[in-house]
Amino acid sequence: MDTKKTERLTMTVPEAAQALGISRATAYDLVAQGKLPAIRISERRLVIPKKGLYDLLERGTNVQSISQ
Repeated sequence: MDTKKTERLTMTVPEAAQALGISRATAYDLVAQGKLPAIRISERRLVIPKKGLYDLLERGTNVQSISQ
């Protein structure tokens, strides 16, 4: 049995909101607008790919311009 812990490649919308310092509602709004990358795993499960979040931050787009 491999005891190495696998790093998660995704986070939940509330986790992404916390990481970005925005409200959960704002994060869900950004996902709905297609401005925060998300993958729907099932009808009830939505995840944010960490790479997509990092790419968004690297582009330097600020949340104010994203949410307008």
